[in-house]
Amino acid sequence: MRTVYVNGEYLPETEAKVSIFDRGFLMADGVYEVTSVLDGKLIDFDGHAIRLSRSLNELQMRNPISKEDLLEVHRELVRVNEIDEGLIYLQITRGSDGDRDFAFPDAETTEPTIVLFTQSKPGLADSPAAKKGAKIISIEDIRWGRRDIKTVQLLYPSMGKMMAKKAGCDDAWMVEDGFVTEGTSNNAYIVMGNKIITRALSNDILHGITRAAVLRFAKEAQMVVEERNFTIEEAQQADEAFTTSASAFVMPVVEIDGIVLGDGTPGKVAPRLREIYLDEMRKAAI
Repeated sequence: MRTVYVNGEYLPETEAKVSIFDRGFLMADGVYEVTSVLDGKLIDFDGHAIRLSRSLNELQMRNPISKEDLLEVHRELVRVNEIDEGLIYLQITRGSDGDRDFAFPDAETTEPTIVLFTQSKPGLADSPAAKKGAKIISIEDIRWGRRDIKTVQLLYPSMGKMMAKKAGCDDAWMVEDGFVTEGTSNNAYIVMGNKIITRALSNDILHGITRAAVLRFAKEAQMVVEERNFTIEEAQQADEAFTTSASAFVMPVVEIDGIVLGDGTPGKVAPRLREIYLDEMRKAAI
């Protein structure tokens, strides 16, 4: 049985409770972060903490915990749940004032809700899926316009995952106005020659913490990075494709809408970036 964290308390998961009037439940009025754990240490905690603060600020939501205390909670959950490789999910909502209303409750008198829980994922770094590569489909991107805020509004991405599963694939890339925005839970990339191409940061996509690290490592390795829009058709003609996320790191893509990339196996760039990322982030883990 896991130990979880709810509003300042460490509890057995079976005893964790949140109000039915919580705005995260009623309105999806909340944000979240996912931090990976490797070798019992946190990967890129600072990046996730900074993005959390940004998401809260964009939604005019009060942060109920300091960065220092948040780090301590993460470490304690890793310790008590004996996590060697896995994930820590953090969710903060606007809380509950005891009823339902579209208008925000008074931030001075309504405490935000904060919840953290772990997932043990043995073999997270040495994933068989990363050696095989992912098959993806494309779907229309019909999400709201502020995808840069990491909110708990995940219904459409969940539907996208199920569309991919129904098609016998692993994931979906979303397309808006003819161009790929991102995956259902990851940022998307193609490789043309020696150039890595990915959509530039804007309100249209999540500002991925893993994305930032991978692109930094790519540039340090003398790889060329071009931030621009690209189409599914261009991706199908690419030498390689891949995604990045906190839960899957760097994941090669080997098929897009039924078109096989290269020989249908991961190329050279994505596996090398995954190797560099895991090596460097392990060194910097806290």
